Amino acid sequence: MLLGFVILYLVISIGIGMVAATKVHNARDYISAGRSLPLAMVLAMVFATWFGAETVLGIPATFLQEDLGGLISDPFGASLCLVLFGLFFARKLYRMNLVTIADYYRERYDRRVEVVTGVAIALSYLGWVSAQITALGLVFNVLSDGQITQAQGVLIGAAVVLMYTLYGGMWSVALTTFFQMIVIVLGLFYIAWLISDLTGGVVPVLEHAAANGKFHFWPELNAVAMVAFISGLLTMGFGSIPQQDVFQRANASKNENVAVWGTLLGGVAYFLFAAVPLFLAYSANLIDPALTAKWLAEDSQKLLPELVKAHLPLAAQVIFYGALLSVIMSTASGTLLAPSVTISENVLKGFVTRRKHLSEKKLLLMTRWVVGCFSVLVTLYALWALGEATGIHQMVENAYKVTLVVAFVPLVAGLYWPRASTLGAYLAIGLGLLTWVPLEIWLPDGEGFMPPQFAGFLAAIAGMLIGSLLGKAPHRTKTSHAT
Repeated sequence: MLLGFVILYLVISIGIGMVAATKVHNARDYISAGRSLPLAMVLAMVFATWFGAETVLGIPATFLQEDLGGLISDPFGASLCLVLFGLFFARKLYRMNLVTIADYYRERYDRRVEVVTGVAIALSYLGWVSAQITALGLVFNVLSDGQITQAQGVLIGAAVVLMYTLYGGMWSVALTTFFQMIVIVLGLFYIAWLISDLTGGVVPVLEHAAANGKFHFWPELNAVAMVAFISGLLTMGFGSIPQQDVFQRANASKNENVAVWGTLLGGVAYFLFAAVPLFLAYSANLIDPALTAKWLAEDSQKLLPELVKAHLPLAAQVIFYGALLSVIMSTASGTLLAPSVTISENVLKGFVTRRKHLSEKKLLLMTRWVVGCFSVLVTLYALWALGEATGIHQMVENAYKVTLVVAFVPLVAGLYWPRASTLGAYLAIGLGLLTWVPLEIWLPDGEGFMPPQFAGFLAAIAGMLIGSLLGKAPHRTKTSHAT
């Protein structure tokens, strides 16, 4: 019966997405919903896209195994990204009337920088989208009592998300995530209320967590620990700023004020509400210690779903799994669309249009084909990650290393430093990659003084400074005035 309710929910979500597809008439509708969305919908999209599988399953699992300091990348770094984007990037980028974030690199620098950053941005989504698809597989596995394997669940989940994202694009993402945000907030608050009855309230859970050192946050006072801590914050906090999904939500707004406030309020809402899954998962220590010990030893990501299934009535289970599916699907659809759009608009389109003119209809068709192809790639990566036993939280953390190294410095310098030049962008990307990639291969676990991506980030800053200061100052073009 529970599985039947879940299937019904999936059908409703697909239906909403297909209705939204009727609003798509050209590529710009597909990519940015015609830049017509109000504040409530933009806020909902920002919140629901970032409140993903890692927030409900991955972050609580990390918290149970480590402490609050283990969450420095997410939710702390993730929330920082959204707040910074709203304050310092949304208004400037909205005024430029771009289609994708990678368009900025072409306008400010050149086509080569656009292609390299576009590829880097697209690759960064591989881990994030795969984490959502992996979580869908986990949910189907738990719901079916193991009758559906996690690998089979990955295939089912990928097919469902692809179905409504493929046709409706940003309109489907907007309408489905608005519906899904309501389910997420109301559903998880209701589950938290039921769980607090089983624990004797919120205070006993907090006291138990404090007694076990779970609220320890700051690193040890030594250079290696502090650099790792800062790197964890900046990898997510800075690395996820030059991302198509963040830009796309701001760019779909009906005006620049909505772009700013939708992103800013979405980030604050995400940070505050991320505490709810932590409370739910840690409550298992008080409600069922044996169940907690079992799943901490086997797969801590399954603890919260198994707790709900074992201790809450059927109606509550339906609400929880509806909310959980909303969490995963809202993030999966948005993060599947973002890299696909980047590849079609900033990589493939330029090569195709050199040979012949590409009509709006053909551009839309090409973008949909890329969505389908990227879905296959994501599914294969998710199946590979299952074999490697890579955690959902870790998959998301790893996603932003490449954009921190390649895309962040050219974006900030281009917006805020008139002297930033194309040579500076070349050197920033080149030195960043040449520093990060070898260290990532030779020291994948951060065995050196600093994590590889942080070293690459510092090298990118040096490259931008050297290239821009030594080279000829760029001309003040119309684009640089706009920025």
